[in-house]
Amino acid sequence: MTSQSLRARLIVIILTPLLAISIVAAIWQFRNTTTRAADIFDRGLLSAALAISRDVAISDGDALSPSTRRLVSDTSGGEVFYHVYAPDGVFVTGYATPPPAPFPTPPELTDPLYYNALYKGRDVRVLRFQYATTIDGVTGLFTISVWQDLSVRTSFVQDVLILAIGVISLLLLSVALIVWFGVGLGLRPLLDLQTAIARRTPSDLEPIRRNVPIETQGIVSTLNELLDRVSRRISSKDEFISNAAHQLRNPIAGVLALAEAVESAPSPEAAKLRSTELVAAARDATHLTNQLLSFERAKGSDLSQNSVQLDLVDLLRKVIERFEATTEDHSAKITLSHPPRPVLIIGDEVMLQEAFLNLLTNAVVHGGSQMSKIDVTIEQDAKNAILTVEDNGIGIESEMHTLAKGRFSQANSGRGSGLGLPIAFKVIENHGGQMSIEACKTGARLKGELPLMTDASQTAV
Repeated sequence: MTSQSLRARLIVIILTPLLAISIVAAIWQFRNTTTRAADIFDRGLLSAALAISRDVAISDGDALSPSTRRLVSDTSGGEVFYHVYAPDGVFVTGYATPPPAPFPTPPELTDPLYYNALYKGRDVRVLRFQYATTIDGVTGLFTISVWQDLSVRTSFVQDVLILAIGVISLLLLSVALIVWFGVGLGLRPLLDLQTAIARRTPSDLEPIRRNVPIETQGIVSTLNELLDRVSRRISSKDEFISNAAHQLRNPIAGVLALAEAVESAPSPEAAKLRSTELVAAARDATHLTNQLLSFERAKGSDLSQNSVQLDLVDLLRKVIERFEATTEDHSAKITLSHPPRPVLIIGDEVMLQEAFLNLLTNAVVHGGSQMSKIDVTIEQDAKNAILTVEDNGIGIESEMHTLAKGRFSQANSGRGSGLGLPIAFKVIENHGGQMSIEACKTGARLKGELPLMTDASQTAV
């Protein structure tokens, strides 16, 4: 994944809308300046025309006053040309030929007439108006035309627009620099946090306790939760290794002792007897190892990756068949009672089979020699599938329930690793259910609840 600078990201996020606003502002400024320039220059033409008409009337068409000449020579930054002719069409003063209108004009004008025309190959803006006066004995409507090169207006608009764009660009550049250096200052607490985390050792998983900005408190809180989970997981692994070493020490020592006894047997018959004991000890050690691994897997199983839709009835049938096929040293009869329709759940099939096998094995191992039956019952309510495993063995005393659920402990002494029930309880708990040991008059009864499959859970799977 390509990394991206936070500074560059913020600059893009901030400057992109500002750039769009600036473009809109520049377009608005161009249109507004063009409109205002047209109005200002048209007013300048009107002022020049009025001044010319006044001077022509005063001097009988002979000359313009100095002030009017200055006005005509530099109206709004450009020279103004003019032409005056009498009611009979006789030229009075000014330039010889005014630019003609591109459209028919009425013989008498009631209002000033503005239009664009072509004069000696250049685009010009023309004002034509009429006024009634007497010049050199001639009375009537005199027509005055004044015009100016349009390039003057274009240059004015360009100057204003360049100035506006320059100001906007300067503002954008200033914002970019402020964001660039401001983000650096704002990120300083995060860089300090990074330095503090980098100084930690792999064994230092204590929560981070530093003053950080409000915006990063969620990240630090999440990181602390992760550190806590990692710490608990490492502690669990350490505990598992310690327990495994402790629990496997005696079986391995027994296997080693029996192996040495086989090696030093005085006769083939003694060697065969001792080898039989060696095989049994090795099986017990293997069973304990498998139980340890199952318990560790039950604690850390990821149901989101391994869950599938399961029929609890069908699953228990398979478990019972597997148990009866692999466990020969028991005489208990196992019965399964269930609803006529499938009981659907979502779960890890392998781990659930392991849990149910442990429930049956626990009943056989700790039920006593007089136990003759194990009743497995499946029921369901509105939300949960309810599993009950009940036997007619010696049972579990109420004060021993907590001990029976603990690791490497047994309510009734006997063979076994002391992990069967803890594995079953943990698997059910990981599947969002719960399990308990219930008091009963005879035997032992274990009851578990698993959430039924819903439409939402089916969609998730």
